[in-house]
Amino acid sequence: MEPNNRMVIGPTGNMADFVGDLLRKAAGKSEKYKSTEVQKNLELDFDLGNLLAVDNNPIDLKQYRSDPESFLKDLARDNTQLLINKVWQLPVERVTDAIVAKIPAPTTVLPREKPAPKVRQPTRWEQYARIKGIKKKKRGNLVWDEELNKWVPRWGYKRAEADREKNWLIELPGNADPYEDQFAKRAAAKKERVAKNEYQRLRNIAGSRKIRVPRGIPPTDKQTKEQVGKSIMLARSATASLGRFTENVKNEKPSKGHGKKRKFLPLVGNMQEERERNLEILNIVSKKKAKLNLSKAVNVQVAEDEQTELRQRKLPKRRSKAGDTRGRWNRGKGGHKGGSNKRKK
Repeated sequence: MEPNNRMVIGPTGNMADFVGDLLRKAAGKSEKYKSTEVQKNLELDFDLGNLLAVDNNPIDLKQYRSDPESFLKDLARDNTQLLINKVWQLPVERVTDAIVAKIPAPTTVLPREKPAPKVRQPTRWEQYARIKGIKKKKRGNLVWDEELNKWVPRWGYKRAEADREKNWLIELPGNADPYEDQFAKRAAAKKERVAKNEYQRLRNIAGSRKIRVPRGIPPTDKQTKEQVGKSIMLARSATASLGRFTENVKNEKPSKGHGKKRKFLPLVGNMQEERERNLEILNIVSKKKAKLNLSKAVNVQVAEDEQTELRQRKLPKRRSKAGDTRGRWNRGKGGHKGGSNKRKK
């Protein structure tokens, strides 16, 4: 402030120049940043749940053909500004240091890129647990080992190390080969158990997804007689003719599992053959005589008698008016029949 109470505005102190500079700066800012208010002939359709805006206004073809890139940029900017204005009209709340808007549920159904995931079918164990009311309990990773006298994990590499420490010596069974490696035998048995569990797991998954499991027999060290017969039947039928032209091995018994193909008579044929076939069936039925199985008839009669006697035993005994059982002589105090102690004169 100078001594004559005049305000110095700029370097020259000219008010007109200062106002002109301010107007030029404001005009430059207005050209750089457009207004948040956008005017449209038709109001846009908004789906705030999907942050979607649909512009139904007609396109100015003359302006679009003159400069399509700038026209599309301006159109996208205006529509985006209208969408943001609608978002800020929603109820807001503060979350930590930010202000967020509560977006409503979407109204436009958008197509999925991939089909919706199906509900997973429960496995056999899950169905059994639900029926029996078994609930899954979370177990700890460590378990106390009485032989090693320390905590060992239930699974993992340290579990295998603990098993090696515990099973460093294996007692030889009485009927086992003394030169057989029992450690290798135990490892092979463990691998077999793991493979069997994996096979059952895959079979459960296939069953839950309704996938047909191929026929076969899981590999085992010693197969039973039924498994051997099933293996032979599958091997015989694993040809192009399904085993029709497969030659039998010497002293081979016919397989019981492989059924025979049924042959049906034609619906339309020779009437004479059909009449003869029906007459033959009628003759066979008429020639049959009823055979009496004496031992079976006696057994049936004895069983009926025993049932009748058992029912009579279970019936309650009827009482007379005097309280004695029915069918017995009532004796009085005098010891005479009829229950009366009076003597005839």
